[in-house]
Amino acid sequence: MRRSLRRAITPCLGFCALIYFGYHTIQGDRGVIAYLRLSAKLERVETALQASQEIRLALVHRVSLLRPENLDRDMLDEQARQMLGLAHPHDVVIYIP
Repeated sequence: MRRSLRRAITPCLGFCALIYFGYHTIQGDRGVIAYLRLSAKLERVETALQASQEIRLALVHRVSLLRPENLDRDMLDEQARQMLGLAHPHDVVIYIP
């Protein structure tokens, strides 16, 4: 009986170790599920980064139109009207909230 019990202990311990490491491979802090969550979060952050870079490029373009060496009169007029709140009596002003 003791001899068969000794023979069974090693495979049981091996099996328990296999289950332990298998569980943590999938559920652990650095497991497959955590990797999938981080991958999804990375995609969301990269999408937000792309959107903010596009907004930044649009703002850089608008600012470049107001530089003294490359002054765009329409942009200057638009900014003056927006900041001062003035318009010509014959102008049609459409405010977009």
